[in-house]
Amino acid sequence: MDQIITDEQRMVRDTARKLSDEVIAPVAARIDHDDVFPRDIYLAMAELGLFGVALPEDAGGAGMDAVTACIVMEEIARGSGAVGNAFAIPVEAALFLNHHGSEQHKKLIPGILDGSVISATAVTEPDHGSDVASMRTIARREGDEFVITGSKAWVTFGQVADVIMVFAKTDPDDGHKGISCILVETDRAGVHRGKSEELLGMHGLAECMIAFDNVRVPVGNLIGPENGAFKMAMENFNFSRLMMSSMALGMAQAAMEDAISYAHDRKQFGKPIFEFQAIQFMIADMAKDIAAARLLIHHAAKLYDLGQPIALEAAQAKLFTTDMAQVHISNALQIHGGNGYSREFRIERLFRDVRLSQIYEGTNQIQRMIIARQVGKMYA
Repeated sequence: MDQIITDEQRMVRDTARKLSDEVIAPVAARIDHDDVFPRDIYLAMAELGLFGVALPEDAGGAGMDAVTACIVMEEIARGSGAVGNAFAIPVEAALFLNHHGSEQHKKLIPGILDGSVISATAVTEPDHGSDVASMRTIARREGDEFVITGSKAWVTFGQVADVIMVFAKTDPDDGHKGISCILVETDRAGVHRGKSEELLGMHGLAECMIAFDNVRVPVGNLIGPENGAFKMAMENFNFSRLMMSSMALGMAQAAMEDAISYAHDRKQFGKPIFEFQAIQFMIADMAKDIAAARLLIHHAAKLYDLGQPIALEAAQAKLFTTDMAQVHISNALQIHGGNGYSREFRIERLFRDVRLSQIYEGTNQIQRMIIARQVGKMYA
């Protein structure tokens, strides 16, 4: 990709790569083992200005674009998929508040960018994941306040967040047209954090369930129009899918690099296993699909930067990249043989971490539905 990215993008990529190789990768196993939010790593990313990479300069960001954000995500996720996941949250929060928030909400952006304010987003519920329109969390209007009641599941950063953007029904009888987004400070009475979830992979993200027991917030905490948050969420999902695609891409790239290195070092039947055609074919397929995924992601990101709709392209990038990453990380583990099953090798962690990418930000079955509907409209 060196030939088609700008000098500025190359400089930011190199900065992210240096951080990933020298700071993140050496502690990735510790983060995975301890399953504790790595605040030091989070602040290191903030200090380099990475959280504002796609945010306009007049909003306090670097004034770059979605393509650059995808490049940074790939590099960070090469070092740790979990840290890549952590990188995406403030990037998306700052963009969301800048696009939809009031001047009051935008005052949070500097803190999000420098890491002093940790934000989270709460959409999914225990009984409602992909079916966002059926959520049951209610925000009823009482004078100049909203009173929020309900539970949210799988809230990334839920244990450590200072503020949460909560999606709730302000008109329970109007389906997806009755959903609003409300900013909730976590020190308000009635906000209850559950225990940290014990997950297969993606450790260190302080993920938990959050219960809202008659939590009162000012009406001014409403982000965007009342009953208009479903459309806001769907638009945000498009950018989020580019981030998740790039995260899976970074992990697949790391797996391929590890597989190649191991195949050169490992000797069987008197020669390095890289010299066997069976191994070469697996690595060739990795290289092919990783290159194709990178092009799909950057194409969708470029369209996003041009202000074009990308529901189709974001779904295609997310579906292809996360599916291929799952396959090729598994094949990279296979190349490692029994060693790949050991936590002494990074591939074991990559194998666990990448599985979430096919579920997160819309399952890959949902992506297929989106693609089919979009293509059906195009060629009807």
